[in-house]
This record gives sequence, structure tokens and C-alpha cells, in this order.
Amino acid sequence: MTFTQDLSPTSSPSAADPKSSAEGAVSGADRRRWLALAIVMTAAFMDLVDVTIVNIAIPSIERDLAASFGAIQWITAGYALAFAAGLITGGRLGDIYGRKRVFLLGMTGFTLASALCGFAASPEMLVGSRLLQGAMAALMVPQVLAIIHVTFPAHERGKVFGMFGAIVGLGAVSGPLLGALLTQWNLFGLEWRPIFLINLPVGIAGLILGRRFITESRADKALRLDLVGVALATLALLMLLYPLTRGRETGWPLWGHVCMVGSLAVFAAFVAYEKYKARKDGSPLVELSLFRVKSFAAGIAVQLTFGVVLGIFFLVWTLYMQVGLGWSPLKAGLTGVPFSIAVSVAAGMSVQKLVPRFGRKVLQAGALTMATGLLLYIWEAGQYGTGITPWQMTAPLVIMGAGMGLIVAPLTDAVLSGVPREHAGSASGLINTTGQMGNALGLGLVSVVFFGTVDEAAPVPAQLGAVFVDAFQNALWWVVAVLALIFVVMSALPAKPKQEAGAH
Repeated sequence: MTFTQDLSPTSSPSAADPKSSAEGAVSGADRRRWLALAIVMTAAFMDLVDVTIVNIAIPSIERDLAASFGAIQWITAGYALAFAAGLITGGRLGDIYGRKRVFLLGMTGFTLASALCGFAASPEMLVGSRLLQGAMAALMVPQVLAIIHVTFPAHERGKVFGMFGAIVGLGAVSGPLLGALLTQWNLFGLEWRPIFLINLPVGIAGLILGRRFITESRADKALRLDLVGVALATLALLMLLYPLTRGRETGWPLWGHVCMVGSLAVFAAFVAYEKYKARKDGSPLVELSLFRVKSFAAGIAVQLTFGVVLGIFFLVWTLYMQVGLGWSPLKAGLTGVPFSIAVSVAAGMSVQKLVPRFGRKVLQAGALTMATGLLLYIWEAGQYGTGITPWQMTAPLVIMGAGMGLIVAPLTDAVLSGVPREHAGSASGLINTTGQMGNALGLGLVSVVFFGTVDEAAPVPAQLGAVFVDAFQNALWWVVAVLALIFVVMSALPAKPKQEAGAH
């Protein structure tokens, strides 16, 4: 690992006062790495919020730019597609050229793309800016976990990933709430534009502080970018995710099914080429040997299926509240606050206090807890119908949030715990990519498990609320089933975290 000398806790103390100099070096390095953590966490939060913040502002964007339905789809889906397609490549670029350098490059591009989104004069300009924003996020986001992995010693990573889990929970529900507030306030008469422009001061501050406090690191061994691997991985991901993202709106055409089946062949070609590339020069895009690490392989499987859960739940939950119950975006956003708090609290406790003692049982308890919250939500939705109130939703949301918090933080830690430092970027890109793939699969399933019920009922406007309640309950039963599968897959995770020994 290459660290700049002034940040290293092992820098040589001066001869005059070895003890105080050594303590000063450790103190300085400690302060710097925690500041670096705050910077990369802020970047992760920006990305999480940007995935969901746009949905709330769609009516305002549609009016202001006279955007067609197709353009609106691309404004929302374009970011996700560009982000998912570039994550593996973005992670590997950090390993090769330096994680700090690629992170700052991604943050610069993300901030500029946010400005272009905020000042977009046409639907086409907004779509293009969102694609650029997603591509830049794909450079920035994989470096977050990689920088954490190489900057913090094993015994500190539990605490750090607990914080990361809290940020994930906060970001999951903050997007709609923040989008609702910014749109409703109509700052300076800009309507929807502040949802993008808010990234500018945050991004500029992150760049200034990141240059100073983030430690540079890259793979010990000289690696080259695998361009064929990049092309195959990107093509395979687009062939899978594009039809899933656009499937329902386009009536699930034949070409979509052909693309999804064909993506399996491209993925197979990608794996075969990566094996060849590893033998040829030891510089593949994806280090397939990572999958021989049991904690990584099992964790990736859990990440994929958990992404399905999140993809289904958050979309149907938003539709249920805003369309089925007729709630305003602000009311719906505020309803999610207890969920966010529960995720944050549980994430902090899970890694620091529970996982070192109980290991993977904590994650399994999280899956069971989340399923319990969903069952309570299903019962309440049926019991109270369209007359349900936000405070009646508090109990199931808190239970679900606690369950999610017990999963998200320890899972990231478990997946990365056995990964060699030189492959941290590649592994981080894979974690994020599988999560995005799961999310896209979940969004695709919504058309079956939620809209299938709605379309079958063919409701008149007066019955729409009751039909959406039924569809919401049906979708949640599917989420419970996926969580049962996750509980089983979690059995393959290590019984206890590898870094536990390093903590004592």
C-alpha cells in the first residue's frame, strides 16, 4: 500500500522527543482519517439521495420542461443505468490509478453534472446530464468502501461500517423528504432545480477537504485496465438492466426478453475472458479469485437478494402512500423518519456491540426482524385500509428499520473482511454492482407483484385506494418470501467476523 509519509502513523519521531513526536504523528493520522471518513461518507450520502430525490419532483419537471413520458423515464432510469454499468470499472480504476485520485475525479464530475442538471434548459439536456451524473457516481462511490477498507485497521472497521450503515438508512428515506421540501419551498422561484443545485456547495467542500485529508492508496502490483473486460461487463449489465428498467412501460416486448437471456451468454463470455486475462498478465477487471473467499462469495449473494428487497419495498411503499392513500410528498417523506432513525441506531449497535459476540446470527436476526415488521405492516394495511395514519405505521416501520440496520452495516464488513487490500476497489465495485442489480430486479418484479394486482382489478378512480392497499399487501408478502431466502443464504457467511481477533 502506498501512503503519503505525513499521514502514516508509523512516521519516524524526532530525536528530540521521540515519545511526544510519535504520539503527535498517531494523533495527526487519526484526526486525518476520521475527517477523510466524513468526506467519503458525505459522497455516499449524496449518491443515495440522488437516486430517489428526482421521483418527488417529476410533476414539476414535467410541467416546467414540457417533458414527454419517455424523457421522464430516462431522467429517472438513466442515472441508475449509467451508475450500475460503470461501478465495476470505477472500482478497478481506483486500484490502478489511486483511489483518492479517482474519487476526487468522480466527485468533480458529479458536481459539474449536478450543475448541468440544475440549469438544464430542455428535457434532452437533463437526460444527458443525468447520464453523466450516474457515470461520475460510478467513479466516486466504489472508492468509498475501498478507502475505508485500506485506511482503517481491522479492529476499527466495525465502528466505521456501523456509521456507513447508518448513512445508508438515512439516505434511503432522505431523498424523497428532501425532494419534497426543496420542491415545495420553491427557492428563488427555481421550482425543482434546487434538488440538483444543492450538490454544488457539498461537492466543492468535499473536493477542497478531500485533497487535503484523504490518503492516496492503490494496488501494490502494477495493474493495467482490462478494456475488453470493461466492454463485456458494461454490455452484459446494460442487456440485463435496461429491459428490467423499461419493461413495464414498454409492455415487456420480445426484444427485452431476448436481451435479458442474451446477457447470461455475455456474462459467461466475460467470466471466461477474465480467467484468460488473469493467466495472461494478472490484470483482469474482476479478480475472480475473490469468489474463493467464502465471506465474499456469500456476502455478494446476500447483497444481491437484499437489493431485490429494497427495490420492491421502497417503490411500492411510495406508490401506496402517494397514489393509493393520496398523501402529499411531504407527508409521505415525514412518515419515513422513524424508519430512518431505527436503521441508524441499529446499524451502529450491530457492528460495534452485537456482531463481535454473535457473528452472523445478528444478520439472520435482522432478516427475521425485518420480516416481522413487514407482517405487522401487512396486517395494519388490511385492518385500517385507506384510513391508516402515519403514527399507525410507526411500529412496523421502526421494526423494519431495526432489522435493516442489523443487516446493512455487518454485511458490508463481512463481504470485505477477507479481501486483500490491493483488490479493495474491485471488490467494492462488485458489492455496489450486485446491490444495483438486485435493486433493478426488484423494480422489475414490482410490475408483477404490485402492478399485476392493480391491472387485474382494473379499478375505477373511486376504488383506486382500496386496490392499491391490496397490491401493497401482495407485494409485501413477496418481500417476506425473499427475506426468508436471505435468511438461508446468510448461513454461508462466516460464523464470526475475521477481524475479531484484531480487536483485542
